[in-house]
Amino acid sequence: MNLIAGVNQEMSKIIEVILECKGRVIVTGVGKSGIIGRKITATLASTGTPSLFLHPAEGLHGDLGMVTDSDIVLALSKSGESNEVINIIPSIKRIGAKLIAFVGNEHSTLANKADHILCIGMVKEACPLGLAPTTSTTLMLTLGDAVAIALLKARNFTSEDFAVYHPGGSLGRRLLITVNTIIEITKKNPILNKMSTVEEAIFNMTESGVGATSIIDNNGKLVGIITDGDIRRSLAKGQSFINLTVEDLYNRNPHTIKQESLAVEALNIMENLKINVLPVVNDLNEPIAMIHLHDITRLGF
Repeated sequence: MNLIAGVNQEMSKIIEVILECKGRVIVTGVGKSGIIGRKITATLASTGTPSLFLHPAEGLHGDLGMVTDSDIVLALSKSGESNEVINIIPSIKRIGAKLIAFVGNEHSTLANKADHILCIGMVKEACPLGLAPTTSTTLMLTLGDAVAIALLKARNFTSEDFAVYHPGGSLGRRLLITVNTIIEITKKNPILNKMSTVEEAIFNMTESGVGATSIIDNNGKLVGIITDGDIRRSLAKGQSFINLTVEDLYNRNPHTIKQESLAVEALNIMENLKINVLPVVNDLNEPIAMIHLHDITRLGF
């Protein structure tokens, strides 16, 4: 059976129904279909569609109380005749929730009682005995993922939204931690006037431990940055830094970043430019901090 051709039109209707749903998607199924249902539940929930899993057997003993008339129940059953699933349908109907079914048999009891169905067809299982749910569960999982992704796109669900639901993972760190978070931890902002001496710059860098210092004009605006590398290269040329001012050495076109920017943006700038430090400036181009590559990598990036 061509799965895409078989579900295309009905899929669009189901997506519309779920988008209009004021409640949650309650997924249910028993056996291997139940396991697939749990995965679909997790995918829906993590991509912006509130979702819960209801074991049909537990539903028969009180857990149907989680279902409201604002919800949609998504029931999975290859045969469409699973007793546990069939037995909760009368209560679902009485509660007033809509019923969507993923089935293999479009003429089954579940299919006949559902408001909408997606049918995978009576497919041959990959199991040599033709018994263990394999092909059928793969197709149901595919349908569930397709529904979740279609809903994700329809809701304009962004990577930032995804990070909110995954704050404990690496993606969450990358998309939630800002440069300001680093500033609050490090509290480093080495600054010198452009007429300062190189000797003063060395002491300034040593005190801050950053290996660089922002250079400002008399109005407090950032005009450049000098690093310990700039000083070493000057010494390698035989220059005596005792008589030099930072104005003789500093980089007049430094790359900067704002405190509200994501830390991962700062990391990308440093890696792409092969630099270790980055001045943080406000809207007036005044340096408010200096961050180091190590400050970001310590956060697990």
